[in-house]
Amino acid sequence: MKAMVVRELGEGWVPEDVEIADPVGNEVRVELKASGLCGSDLMEMRSEVNYPPPAVLGHEIAGIVTAIGPNVTQFAVGDHVAGCLVQFCGKCERCLSGDVGLCRHPEDTLRGEGEAPRLTDAEGKELTQGMALGGFAQESLVHENMLVKIPDEMPFAQASILGCGVVTGTGAVLNAAKVKRGDSIVIIGAGGVGLNAISGAVIAGASQIIVSDLNEPTLETAKKFGATHTINSSEQDLVAAVKELTGGYGVSAVFDFVGATPTARQGYDMLDRGGVLYQIGMAGPDAVIETHNLANTFDRKGIQGVFMGSGVPKRDIRILSDLYLNGRLNLDDLVSAEISLSEINEGYEKLKDPETNRVVITKFD
Repeated sequence: MKAMVVRELGEGWVPEDVEIADPVGNEVRVELKASGLCGSDLMEMRSEVNYPPPAVLGHEIAGIVTAIGPNVTQFAVGDHVAGCLVQFCGKCERCLSGDVGLCRHPEDTLRGEGEAPRLTDAEGKELTQGMALGGFAQESLVHENMLVKIPDEMPFAQASILGCGVVTGTGAVLNAAKVKRGDSIVIIGAGGVGLNAISGAVIAGASQIIVSDLNEPTLETAKKFGATHTINSSEQDLVAAVKELTGGYGVSAVFDFVGATPTARQGYDMLDRGGVLYQIGMAGPDAVIETHNLANTFDRKGIQGVFMGSGVPKRDIRILSDLYLNGRLNLDDLVSAEISLSEINEGYEKLKDPETNRVVITKFD
């Protein structure tokens, strides 16, 4: 099959002919119909964080099941599926309590030592499979726990982004913060993930959805998704503006999709008593935030990390697809451009444009 491979860190993606194995155990082979471009894969291409080259990256996938391993019980050939990078065993105490993102044994979704690799290059050498999905290719071989069956009428481009950006943004609001009708919230960073937090807040019935960003085109898009107020933080004091909008009190929840120390500090400072700052964006390992002990104690303010929406992907992705099909979740405006597999490098250039939300591969010839 054709795949786009990272051979050297920072050197982009190159086309290669790659061998993909037949499914064993609980594995499912999927013919890909869509694969989204996410900033996490760009980070992995540039720096060896988890997936050393040579590697096939890509983790926002949707397609059709073409083969299943002998132990697969959840899927059949012909099923339409979307993937999610959350690796979970389904058997440990974390999984059984619903915290699959904190699974004790995510390695159960991988092949073990001594087993043939899922992906090999033309010389028979193993290729790293990024996030156990390897979606920048014509096909993917995935453990069934990382796939979700979707309705046949669900468009593949929109389905592919459900398993990362959409489930992360909406889940931060609906699962982690459990935003209620009438709440006032702030979303810092209205990119491809932050826009989904706006959608989640609309579904939850938040009365004030205050969105901050540095780019006017991005803020205009935020209004389209349901932001009630927008603030250009390059032109205004963000904390002061939020306090003014809330009668001096602040908000019950802030969602930081940037993750830098300055935005985290601003987010904490605009919280009302009992409010929580939810950290979703990932900055460098040196990014820290200092808080006041008295505020933490007497005002009961807090900071909470959020990974992949703090939910259960197999449940949430199906719910989100139903919301989309019922006209209650805006996914169409997220997909700004559709490209071919060979255009990944150009696709990431497109993502530098603040008017581009998500780029999705939909042509795999």
